[in-house]
Amino acid sequence: MSPGSLALERITRRFGEHVAVNDISIEVPAGELLALIGASGSGKTTTLRIAAGYEVADSGRVLLNGRDITALPPEKRGFGMVFQHYALFPHMSVEDNVAFGLEARRVARATRLDRARAALDAVGLGKAGPRSIQSLSGGEQQRVALARALVIEPQVLLMDEPLSNLDPTLRQTTRDELRSMLHRVGVPALFVTHDQEDAFAIADRIALIRKGILLQTGTPEDLYDRPASLDVATFIGRSTIVPAEALGDRVAVTIGGVRRELAATRPTGGALKSPRVVLRPDALDISDEATAWKGEVTNRRFTGGSAVYQVRLSDGVVLEVSSSRMDLREGDTTGVTVVREPVPVVSGE
Repeated sequence: MSPGSLALERITRRFGEHVAVNDISIEVPAGELLALIGASGSGKTTTLRIAAGYEVADSGRVLLNGRDITALPPEKRGFGMVFQHYALFPHMSVEDNVAFGLEARRVARATRLDRARAALDAVGLGKAGPRSIQSLSGGEQQRVALARALVIEPQVLLMDEPLSNLDPTLRQTTRDELRSMLHRVGVPALFVTHDQEDAFAIADRIALIRKGILLQTGTPEDLYDRPASLDVATFIGRSTIVPAEALGDRVAVTIGGVRRELAATRPTGGALKSPRVVLRPDALDISDEATAWKGEVTNRRFTGGSAVYQVRLSDGVVLEVSSSRMDLREGDTTGVTVVREPVPVVSGE
């Protein structure tokens, strides 16, 4: 089967009076990784289940390469699934776990084992076929689950929190491996996560959902540097959001009596109401300049090659600053300046 595109078209799902998914439309082309992110209860898992066919939408359509598959049951869609809990069979060997989906499709045993071993090769576990599931690490089990999803040659790959069970060190390595493997496969991949770092590390694009409503879809850079709304700006990354004066493609920010004019990016369409500037830690630095905003260091966090400071300014605004300077401690007086422009600006209403 040649890979196509997956599209959800104006999907709505209600549970009684609760609207879990509200008129959401997204498209995932072949070879793209799209992450659905949002807080718990935002509707992202329901959206994934509708795409898979495990949940029926009240309205809207699911399209595969332009063909309406809304009424098809999950087993007829040809999708690969990787669940948060990998649901591997402990009484089976690794290769038998991978081959299980082919057995259900009545593929001959010799053929399905050959394909299972090829799938294990693709995820870097070519020699693990005879091993028991219990002998594998968490990262290896995650790759077995992925191989099991890939062995059926899926038209779409769907993943629900695929990295949530991994420890932090293994998680970072697995992110890179997963992104590389998914790009090699070349099918549309849709995955749900509440972890922004996972989404930013793996996804080509991100769709942010809040209370069943799609707030913004774009590249990680789009959502971080060009948020479409205050809700997006506050959810994505870390930031301090302060009032500003709109000056066309620039904004003026006054903190502690010190006014700075900055280049700005703003959402497309519509006038800015009560404009707010989004000040990210990486857009700021510690400064001794006379024009810097002055304040007191209230917190310091070492991050390896840099330190992250919280600086409380004279009018109570607290800025989080990422800096290569390591010499400041809590209680020190310092200055903060903007070192990366343009800064995002959004409406405060």
